[in-house]
Amino acid sequence: MTGVLLQTEGGAKGWPGRLLRLEGLALLVVACVLYHRTGLSWWWFAGLFLVPDLSFLAYVFGRGAGTLAYNLTHTEVGPAVLGLMGLTILPPALPFALIWAAHIGWDRMIGYGLKYASSFDHTHLGPVGKAAKAARKS
Repeated sequence: MTGVLLQTEGGAKGWPGRLLRLEGLALLVVACVLYHRTGLSWWWFAGLFLVPDLSFLAYVFGRGAGTLAYNLTHTEVGPAVLGLMGLTILPPALPFALIWAAHIGWDRMIGYGLKYASSFDHTHLGPVGKAAKAARKS
């Protein structure tokens, strides 16, 4: 289990990586189309789009806390549960779920995946940032 948490290389490459990025694009588009149908202002959308990235602040408590916070706010489970609540018992939650889902879709589309505790730059979609630059050099 520790090896999985401390992975430092790998990630989805080739067609699997492209398909995962395409899934991100699909999530982004569907979330935006559904958000448009709510009739709410796009200013709300723009203002809340980056809120999940506030999870970065947990890195001040260490790499483990940061990784956990980032991954919990960047998995599709959260917006799916919130969206289900919005469709059933708490309608005002639906737009927030769609904005959250759109954010995750955007991140996946551009290659940012769930983080490994070994480094912020090591994700399930492959290296990003400095790790990606280093991987290209080798």
